[in-house]
Amino acid sequence: MARVTVDGADIVVRLSVRERLAARRGHVRVPVTALREVRVEPDWWRALRGRRGRGLWIPDRLCVGVRVLPDGRDFAVVKPGTPVICVELRGDAPFRRLAVSDPDPERALNELRPHVPTDLLG
Repeated sequence: MARVTVDGADIVVRLSVRERLAARRGHVRVPVTALREVRVEPDWWRALRGRRGRGLWIPDRLCVGVRVLPDGRDFAVVKPGTPVICVELRGDAPFRRLAVSDPDPERALNELRPHVPTDLLG
């Protein structure tokens, strides 16, 4: 199962082998400086937005890959029935949002929260 961690100067979504195959990519890395906001979404379907792009999309089973939005892309690893850690990113990041069904979303939230900027005007 995917996990969200902070590794040095990056936020990393570590994918299992099956998730990497489904998403057709390796682990996702974005700079910590791109972090805008982080929260846990209890309703998995609220974390998904846009239309499906590259990845594997099995309704009510699994959503892994890139979601396409009018103003960018999201990366999602979402399993129905599980809470989702939503990591909102700045516009210059490779993704606008990371949505991940982390097995321990509270741990991920506590790990990311100190990196959320207090001044969001920048």
